[in-house]
Amino acid sequence: MPVETEEMADGVTFRLLARGDADALCAAYVANRKHLEPWEPVRPESFFTAAGQSERVHGLLRQYAEGTALPMVLAEADGRIAGAVTLTGIVRGPFCSAYLGYWVAADRQNRGLASAAVRRMCRIARDTAGLHRLEASTLLDNAGSQRVLAKCGFQPIGTAPDYLHINGAWRDCRLFQRILHERDPAI
Repeated sequence: MPVETEEMADGVTFRLLARGDADALCAAYVANRKHLEPWEPVRPESFFTAAGQSERVHGLLRQYAEGTALPMVLAEADGRIAGAVTLTGIVRGPFCSAYLGYWVAADRQNRGLASAAVRRMCRIARDTAGLHRLEASTLLDNAGSQRVLAKCGFQPIGTAPDYLHINGAWRDCRLFQRILHERDPAI
């Protein structure tokens, strides 16, 4: 599923993750480690290395080639990564759905970047990937992420107890979905 690179505000480009992004991703995760820690699983130290990110990029691009993931990054003009938006668990057939995940660097918060990127991903999921539905989850206290999802047309569908192991503990999550279209699936 080929996706086009798109220019966003403030010199940020929304584009497919590339093999050469490992060093920039490593730098972004190191710089944003404390910022992201409350919202993510405990990461091994290898995650915060260029080699660890290279392995992760390779895995995401393999999943992209298989049609089960769509990893996009928010790239600065200087090559720095300002965030990412990823569809995972892409399923075709009657489900025709995927899971949405995203993050934005601490120094790029509250500028509408996450909302703009999630809107673009929803458009790609509908128009390019042909998906019917996207699902996202947030921790119960992640009001910022919940605002992004609401701005992008996601509706709350419930609460899942002990849904994800985040920051060292099983955490309850609020679940959201967005219906992208009502067309029959291409089975």
